[in-house]
Amino acid sequence: MTDDRVKKLARVLVRYSRGVGRGQKVLIAGPTAAEALVLEIGREVLRAGGHPMYRMAPNGAAEVFYTEAGAEQLAFLPRSALATAREADHWINVMGETNTQALAEVDPRKQVVAEKARRRLSDLVLGKNEWTLSLFPTAAYAQDAGMGLEEFEDFAFAAMRVDRRDPVAEWKKAKAFQARVMRRLRGARRIRIVAEDTDLVLSVKGRKFISSYGSHNMPDGEIFTGPVEQSAEGRVRFSYPVCYRGKEVHDVRLEFEKGQVVKATAGKNEKFLRQMISLDAGASRVGELGIGTNYSIQRFTKNILFDEKIGGTVHMALGRSYAETGGRNKSALHWDMIADLRRGGRIEADGRVIQADGRFRL
Repeated sequence: MTDDRVKKLARVLVRYSRGVGRGQKVLIAGPTAAEALVLEIGREVLRAGGHPMYRMAPNGAAEVFYTEAGAEQLAFLPRSALATAREADHWINVMGETNTQALAEVDPRKQVVAEKARRRLSDLVLGKNEWTLSLFPTAAYAQDAGMGLEEFEDFAFAAMRVDRRDPVAEWKKAKAFQARVMRRLRGARRIRIVAEDTDLVLSVKGRKFISSYGSHNMPDGEIFTGPVEQSAEGRVRFSYPVCYRGKEVHDVRLEFEKGQVVKATAGKNEKFLRQMISLDAGASRVGELGIGTNYSIQRFTKNILFDEKIGGTVHMALGRSYAETGGRNKSALHWDMIADLRRGGRIEADGRVIQADGRFRL
């Protein structure tokens, strides 16, 4: 029997996150391990009068691809993928990995080639802005988080609020809380982040803060913007390991001058960090500044979908900006890194403290 929380999550994704209407086409993508949720999403799309379109792949497909693919295959983008993306009115993408380290030994240069090839597809999806990313709990995610599977399921579904009687009402409460934070940020020109080994200043003049409360991510809970590309000055130390393309990079420390990384060190996988920063011209600049607001998430899981939402943290992404913020940075990279402010950290907006020790001053 399907867990009732999975059914609730499917309803939230279709009815709340995407607001699917009659006659609309919804591309539902996910691995075979997430089949239970993919099927429930399709059921809800049909009940809403829409048309589900499925794109599912075996969980080991990426590992096989990067092991066997040659240069021509890495750079190949099927026309059918672009055609399907153009036809879809909504995208719901479900993660459900069974081995989060499957790509750990893949040559990063292969991944760079493949990512650049798919850039047109990602630009198309992001440009329509009708997408939602979610997750189906698996033993691999539980293991990364240091939990048993049932414990991780409880954690994940609580973070998505589908353990509540009325999840949509809970997300509307989150929206109202974040609206209060947004009022404190309105008109801000300069953001300063201070914590242990961190003192970083970013200009947000003319940029838009966006409140994210379940539309594009599930779980959600963040407020983000695209800083002025040449503005980052200072240093930052990221409290948690950063995970990207199957690799973990520990104790990341970055120094910025005129918006660009001028020094990058790490306690583990420093070479990989530097490779990613040199990916293209925009990869060494901050494309996103985000503030985590989901206080149902209080522990690190090695999964960015949850970790960037931790209430009392900030995250910064090197690389691509989201155009809706006014950000102009372009890159094949978008790599989120998290700094914990819950023990002595603070956020200042134009010299006013808006958050201290991870709690907002509203």
